[in-house]
Amino acid sequence: MNKLPFTVPGNPDTPLFLAPQAGVSESPFRRLCRSFGADVVLTEFVSAEGIVRENERTANYLRFDDEERPIGIQIFGADPGTMAEAAAMVAEAYAPDFVDINFGCPVKKVVKRNGGSGCLRDLGLVGRIVRAVVAAVPLPVTVKIRSGFDEATRDPVAIGSVCREAGARMVTLHPRTRADMYSGRARWDEIGTLVGALDVPVIGNGDIVAGEDARRMKDRTGCAGIMIARGSHGAPWLFRQSRAALDGHRVPGRPDVRTRFRICMRHAENAIAFGGDPDKAVREFRKHLGWYTKGLADGRRLRQRLFQVQDLREVRSVLERYLRETGDGGFAGDGVDLIVTVAPTDAGKHARVPAGR
Repeated sequence: MNKLPFTVPGNPDTPLFLAPQAGVSESPFRRLCRSFGADVVLTEFVSAEGIVRENERTANYLRFDDEERPIGIQIFGADPGTMAEAAAMVAEAYAPDFVDINFGCPVKKVVKRNGGSGCLRDLGLVGRIVRAVVAAVPLPVTVKIRSGFDEATRDPVAIGSVCREAGARMVTLHPRTRADMYSGRARWDEIGTLVGALDVPVIGNGDIVAGEDARRMKDRTGCAGIMIARGSHGAPWLFRQSRAALDGHRVPGRPDVRTRFRICMRHAENAIAFGGDPDKAVREFRKHLGWYTKGLADGRRLRQRLFQVQDLREVRSVLERYLRETGDGGFAGDGVDLIVTVAPTDAGKHARVPAGR
């Protein structure tokens, strides 16, 4: 069954998802990817314990605007009761289109608390968490999984089946184990096997770095949708390329350097406006600067300059200097019609979990 448990405008045959990525999938980047063709976005994954404790920093990760819909809020944790309480708070205060459970994060600090892919060592726990969250919220509950904790426990069909039997209405599979981290190749054939085993939509994730990859994954697996993660770093236009490939159209090339820098600057402006603390926002944006300049001639020297910037003016100055040195001109008079500006007050009624819960 390919029908998603929430509405996607335009009802594309194969919707494109922006993955929930810590420190990356913030509102400005979600909007940027939406402008390039992402059909569904998810928040950064958020700690259930942080939500229940009404941690202010955690609440900031949950901010979104209605223009970002359809959007899912992804939560992680290892205690079914806490996960259920957090999901209920999220559903009431933020009303996302769906709640997603993270069973895939391989990061050590998450796994050591048995969260993320750590849960995959105990499929009984996985089932209890999903059932608890399903019972707690009126929204569709979905899951993101890996193929196992390690090679000995590798069994994506068993994991997906446990989630489905517990009430999950969509399963996203990244076909690597936790032990694999991001090494080797994602085993796309496991996505196809899971598609055949479940009666809910299966979303494929892993190793989508070019538009043609999206088409190949769809053809090879029959997945209901495709989730893009690391391939989007510094390349939000990957969604446009993937949509063209999926629709059988000519895949557009990458933007030239000048256009890439214009997109980067607009992203930086929006990130700083959204973050509230300009100095902190610029520091946190440096990783994006590294991604946007990956593969450029003399890129290493450029990144060395960019990793020292302290404000937006310096970012622009360094990029303009590079354009002049390479003969590509500057930003004067440019405009990027695909980029949506994020105002500092965006997030409106979705600003925080109400006190007193």
